[in-house]
Amino acid sequence: MDLDTLLIRYFGTADPGAIGAETLASGIERCQVDLGLEQDRGKRFALWAMLYLLGSAPDLDVAFENEEDREAARNFMDLLAASEGNEVS
Repeated sequence: MDLDTLLIRYFGTADPGAIGAETLASGIERCQVDLGLEQDRGKRFALWAMLYLLGSAPDLDVAFENEEDREAARNFMDLLAASEGNEVS
């Protein structure tokens, strides 16, 4: 799953700037439902990562049963924070 594919699937466009507020809200809701149903670890991570970027990701202990997946998510958050000049603890 790549970001463009996810954006098109949930929001109808690969251009985040073209997503209206109503479309954003309904796409986030659908993505959260799919995250809860998805069994594939890689796909779950991709859905969680997109939700995180949109400020709507569930807590790590809710999203991931596996500690390795939670650690990968923490690393993802740290990398994003570092790229923005912020630190996450």
